[in-house]
Amino acid sequence: MSRRPISTRRLADGGSIPFVGSLHPKSRPSPLLSVGLLVVGALLIVGYMYHGSGSRNGDMAALSRLDGGVSCTLELQKLTPILKKAYGDSMRKVLHVGPDTCSVVSQLLKEEDTEAWGVEPYELDDADATCKNLVRKSVVRVADIKFPLPYRAKSFSLVIVSDALDYLSPKYLNRTVPELARVSAEGLVILSGFPGHQRAKVAELSKFGRPAKLRSSSWWIRFFIQTSLEENEVATKKFEQAAAKKLYMSTCQVFHLKPLH
Repeated sequence: MSRRPISTRRLADGGSIPFVGSLHPKSRPSPLLSVGLLVVGALLIVGYMYHGSGSRNGDMAALSRLDGGVSCTLELQKLTPILKKAYGDSMRKVLHVGPDTCSVVSQLLKEEDTEAWGVEPYELDDADATCKNLVRKSVVRVADIKFPLPYRAKSFSLVIVSDALDYLSPKYLNRTVPELARVSAEGLVILSGFPGHQRAKVAELSKFGRPAKLRSSSWWIRFFIQTSLEENEVATKKFEQAAAKKLYMSTCQVFHLKPLH
């Protein structure tokens, strides 16, 4: 009995793998070959994700999806056009506080008529050349936000914080949130994860010292009232209208607060 020839398919790296040209039981690939195909396929998919990103932001997005977490800092970069609609001229001088602030600041600096600074609450272990340059120029500062910020009152028109407050206990939140409002002249925007959207990871424990404590909107509202912070109703309404026009629904909670007077 004659057998159908075994052909080969070329891989992206120039190698080849056997391809069986028949689905007849006698000509099915061996279990070892099947495992090999699965391994090669997985490597190609992962390679595509990292190669196709072309930037550190893309790598972060891929890692966030793989870890099953939700990054409000990544969310913020998508929300920037909506924030501009809501805040208008208040976006002219912005301070961002949170992990990977270099990426946020770099994006904001590309916006017309926008000045931007950042505070990175944690050590920059793997900072790229762009981030190191921002730190060297003091555009981005590494500072523990549990202590007073190194800025005068009302230094910025708008302060935005993401992925930082979820790691603080109520004791430190009572200090940090009013301090963020202190350095703002026109508004404070807080992005916080929804309960159930993230899970504690080993990486979180090693970098942030504790897992994220994701609180409900009602918890945050009570906290704002206790710390004498008022909702910025005008900005909230404009933000919701701009988001609705773009059919955009955030995966993070977004709170708009007035500055301290």
